[in-house]
Amino acid sequence: MINRHMRIIVFFDLPVTTKKLRKEYTSFRKFLIKEGFFMLQYSVYSKITRNHDDANKYIQKIKKNLPAYGSVRLLTVTEKQYASMLLLVGEATAHENFLKTEEILEL
Repeated sequence: MINRHMRIIVFFDLPVTTKKLRKEYTSFRKFLIKEGFFMLQYSVYSKITRNHDDANKYIQKIKKNLPAYGSVRLLTVTEKQYASMLLLVGEATAHENFLKTEEILEL
């Protein structure tokens, strides 16, 4: 069976200079976590999806929940591409160590 899993990576840089902006930052971050994203690095969150269509559903949800200010970027890659990412300094997160790409089963 071909592994068609995708990985969505969300990068964001949001202003937190006022109470209202901090609330928007917190709301966006909590939204990502509620949707199953995990923190890869500060302001970089990732989620595995079953396929391209599933990834597009999450992309639409993210678009509907964007903060008013700041910068939000999104990158979708295959699990094979994600697995080729090099970690140059530091250690893999607990989520990355929990499940290796080759252990993912087709849903």
